[in-house]
Amino acid sequence: MSAREKLSPPAEFADRHCGLSPDDQAAMLKEFGCDTLEEFGAKVLPESIRAESAPDLGPALSESDALSALRAFADENRPAANMIGLGYAGAEMPAVIRRAMLENPAWYTAYTPYQAEISQGRLEMLLNFQTMVSDLTGLPAANASLLDEATAAAEAMTLLRRANGKNNGNKFLADDSLFPQTLAVLRTRAEPLGIELILGPPDSLAERGDGAFGALLGFPGGDGVLRDPAPAVAALKERGVASACATDPLALAMLRTPGELGFDIALGSSQRFGLPMGFGGPHAAFFAFRENYVRFAPGRMVGVSRDAKGRVGYRLALQAREQHIRREKATSNICTAQALPAMLAAAYAVYHGPRRLKQIAARVNGMAKVVASGLRMMNRPPRDSFFFDTLRIPAEDAAAVVSRAERQGVNLLAAHGPSGPEVGVSADELTRPEHAEVVWRAFGGEQGGEQGGADFARAAADCADSIPAGLRRESEFLSHPTFNRHHTEHEMLRYLRRLADKDVALNRSMIPLGSCTMKLNAATEMIPLTWRAFADAHPFAPVSQTGGFRRLVADLADLLARATGFAAVSMQPNAGAQGEYAGLLAIRAFQKSRGESREACLIPKSAHGTNPASATMAGMRVVPVEIDEHGQILASDLRAKAAEHAGNVSAAMLTFPSTCGVFGAKLAEICAIVHDAGGQVYMDGANLNALVGAALPGRLGPDVMHINLHKTFCIPHGGGGPGMGPIAAAAHLADFLPTHPLEENGGAAGCGTVSAAAFGSPLILLISWLYMRMMGGDGLRRATLTALLSANYVARKLADSFPLQYSGAGGFVAHECVMDARGFKKTAGLTVEDIAKRLMDFGFHAPTVSWPLPGAVMIEPTESECKAELDRFCDAMLAIRGEIAKVESGAWPRGDNPLAKAPHPAEDVIGEWGRAYGREEAAYPLGWVRADKYWPPVGRIDAAWGDRNLACSCPAVGDYE
Repeated sequence: MSAREKLSPPAEFADRHCGLSPDDQAAMLKEFGCDTLEEFGAKVLPESIRAESAPDLGPALSESDALSALRAFADENRPAANMIGLGYAGAEMPAVIRRAMLENPAWYTAYTPYQAEISQGRLEMLLNFQTMVSDLTGLPAANASLLDEATAAAEAMTLLRRANGKNNGNKFLADDSLFPQTLAVLRTRAEPLGIELILGPPDSLAERGDGAFGALLGFPGGDGVLRDPAPAVAALKERGVASACATDPLALAMLRTPGELGFDIALGSSQRFGLPMGFGGPHAAFFAFRENYVRFAPGRMVGVSRDAKGRVGYRLALQAREQHIRREKATSNICTAQALPAMLAAAYAVYHGPRRLKQIAARVNGMAKVVASGLRMMNRPPRDSFFFDTLRIPAEDAAAVVSRAERQGVNLLAAHGPSGPEVGVSADELTRPEHAEVVWRAFGGEQGGEQGGADFARAAADCADSIPAGLRRESEFLSHPTFNRHHTEHEMLRYLRRLADKDVALNRSMIPLGSCTMKLNAATEMIPLTWRAFADAHPFAPVSQTGGFRRLVADLADLLARATGFAAVSMQPNAGAQGEYAGLLAIRAFQKSRGESREACLIPKSAHGTNPASATMAGMRVVPVEIDEHGQILASDLRAKAAEHAGNVSAAMLTFPSTCGVFGAKLAEICAIVHDAGGQVYMDGANLNALVGAALPGRLGPDVMHINLHKTFCIPHGGGGPGMGPIAAAAHLADFLPTHPLEENGGAAGCGTVSAAAFGSPLILLISWLYMRMMGGDGLRRATLTALLSANYVARKLADSFPLQYSGAGGFVAHECVMDARGFKKTAGLTVEDIAKRLMDFGFHAPTVSWPLPGAVMIEPTESECKAELDRFCDAMLAIRGEIAKVESGAWPRGDNPLAKAPHPAEDVIGEWGRAYGREEAAYPLGWVRADKYWPPVGRIDAAWGDRNLACSCPAVGDYE
């Protein structure tokens, strides 16, 4: 070791990320007759897949050195004032929201609220989001966010096809002024589904409506122009064509609502409600609709229900995990949403309220009017007189104008309009008078002088109204008390604290969710999310200004390629299921380039529900494949299905380790069967936490794989998102990865555009980059082997009480285990749902329930948990088994016991009792719970009542009384 190495700070991050101390690890290894992690790994990992050593990712960095390295990337960026527009705007996140929510692990480490009783805080904020969206759009229902505006537009197209396409043909009409990224995603989504996409000016679309099932218009248009869409919407409706509207939520504080104008659906991005641009994301898309579309709507919807005592309780309604029920017939493959960004946007609306939102909107519109007024004085008038925040100015010298503005620190847009080159200028919450003056100087030319031919005071005085009287909003919005009582920092801080205290997140206890990998999201990894050099980057800013961000994205892609053994990585998919879809599109594009037309997609029956949904979206036909008693793909049935569909096999989708949490030794055989049939192998990366550093899937046969960065690579779940699902591909598929219309794509053929931004949600890539750089290859291998050890330890401790359903060679599981609870229905009248609810009284979030096997629990402890926490969880499960035994013996009645009545809010425990078990047994099932007792805020929520009485906006005040 050199002197420099001896004096360098120790790279200790892996010691803090992996939860087991050396002594605890040794004790756990002893249970399996092993002395080292490597020895244990050799027993669990099949020799056919196991890598000899960890991948070479360079030396592991200390936390301070990693942040310094990241700062060097930040210093390469040159943030400017962005007036580019195209769906991205500067916004100011209030400091109280940044500090108490974005930077608070009580919010960002929470899981998707499938267990409603311990998710009431985040469910309330998501309900605020839905109420905000419904009020602004004038439509009665909204979901709890989608991925981005472009994919929300594609979801609107497929929803309208599902709802109306059988009777109305196969054409979809789209406003040709929509953002270029939106049109690109629409084209990509339409082609595999056989949808004919027809573009044109809004006023002409109705004339082309024969055979159309839907239309999408912009309001304001993607070029910023405010056109009255009502006549076009009415003309479309006369032809039986339903219409959707791409809109701006801040503009709707001043404009008539899409609902009033006759639209059936409204969508857009909530980014400008306090979220940084972040080079493209993450941002929550909003999606509102009329009541007749409720059961077709994609994604998640929060509904209002009641608990066992009649108290108001929130829950996910209707669409919860619908892919796992409907599979290839699902309305979409949405799984991860943008929950945390949606909650941040809702908090912005709660904090500002309707009065301040109107003021912010008026100020933004006012700055755009001032810019327009000055340009008119210079005889450079905007193309149109009616706008909210965006101008288009015809300019033969557009490139020179944009260049002059950039040299003065302001980014404008070089565009092409109906009559030739144009300059786009968009105002936002951060636009200041000095930015307007830069615009004028840029249009004034090199001889324009300091004033550029205009004067701010005179331009402001001469502003003309830019919103026609017939389009000005008259209806009220955000009248609910929640949006009118938290406008001081003190009140907002307390409101966010009250909501967070209602929930169970990783800051309170382990969340042992199988297939979801709820691991440590280190504080160091979260620090740079608010650095302005990253947060303020516009996704379509000049390349010269975003060099550091681009180098970081490329470096992370290289790290992921080396860690997985694939040749190339695309960062564009901004969710795991979208990565599935993009991977299948790449396969399809590759096969088409060879003149092949294949459509059969072989999918094991145990697959994640998004797999068949993604295959259907990619234009493939799902062919189910049987699994054996160990949860493995049945090779004989795969071979038979490949033969049955000879010449037509496009792909096979497999999850490795299997969805049942077991390694199989037949990976090479399975890949060979598919390749011999002319197909490609897609690997679902959901279970990659069992492989990283210990195996290289790209060298084991699969051709493409998506990577859940929000699972294996430490991006927090955030209550259900944001996520990232980049795809890694073999060399022959590299040229068929997603492209983007506003990026240089290097001549790649590509498979189309799948996200609004070229790199998905780049801001959160900082988290995964820091994780990989601080862990290094050896640290990643250690994390994987530790996860395998912890899962097998839990499985062994619980197996006598909850039989292990699936295991591999030697009785080992991978990083998760499926424990059977089906028998208790017969012996005690209790279900796995009762176990899940009872765990809340112990302060735990339940494991994944009833999947992949109905009536079972799927447990994944991850490498981050210490032995004491693993033991605490096992003790809780064993105590629950003891309670079940009391019901089985008759000591407690079947309908009157702590499991059947769980969870137990404090209000119930101190109220009238009269139950067959004691209050103390209800509230304090184990003595150690007393020290830090978590009290569920509500009792068991009535899901069926909530679906029968669907309400998805904030209840009236009287409903709380």
